[in-house]
Amino acid sequence: MSENPSLSPSAVQASREVRAVISRLRRRILNASEAEDITLGQASVLVRLSGKGGITASELAAAEGVRHQSITATVASLTAMGLVERSPDPHDGRRLLIALTAQGHRRVEEGRQAHKEWLAHQLQDKCTEEERRTVIAAMTVLERLARD
Repeated sequence: MSENPSLSPSAVQASREVRAVISRLRRRILNASEAEDITLGQASVLVRLSGKGGITASELAAAEGVRHQSITATVASLTAMGLVERSPDPHDGRRLLIALTAQGHRRVEEGRQAHKEWLAHQLQDKCTEEERRTVIAAMTVLERLARD
């Protein structure tokens, strides 16, 4: 695929570098907080369920972009760990809703806290005050792009 000739070389380079860094940084943040007893896929399901009162396996599979059989296996393992539970849908008894348990909610919150702390520690330990201010300024620009 050729690049659009109307785009400046600096816009193309900035786009490529921002996407690459965001992708690597996202992986590092996720890996920094994940406990060894769950996979990234399981962690993703826990986070997705944290904003819901309960959803079906089909809805969860669609949201995660995986097959129904895959989500069924993931939910079964999370249920066995006591992190999610299945209960009948009060509006349709034929359906089961999947939701976080209290332990699942704690696990998600601990993960979020670990994400925040990991990045803050990295910025503290590996960057100067001037570099941190540069990051803050760059985030202002990226936030503007994200809102438009």
